[in-house]
Amino acid sequence: MKSFKTIAVFNYLHETVVLKHLLEQQEIPYFFENEMTLSVMPLYSNAVGGIKLKVHPNDFEEVQQILDNLNNPLKIV
Repeated sequence: MKSFKTIAVFNYLHETVVLKHLLEQQEIPYFFENEMTLSVMPLYSNAVGGIKLKVHPNDFEEVQQILDNLNNPLKIV
């Protein structure tokens, strides 16, 4: 886990729920730094720097693609 790097930062715990599900479906190893702290004290988000999504550098491209799809859900047929 020491080689894991931050790829995204979230301010609120609810922003991570769907992402967790997608990462688990793809079997991508990850962890959220500060998740437990902010689940207990959500107002500390700015003080601790938010909830940081950490992934292995080998998975950066795949995770970035998942994040891009979440941020741009509009698909015109």
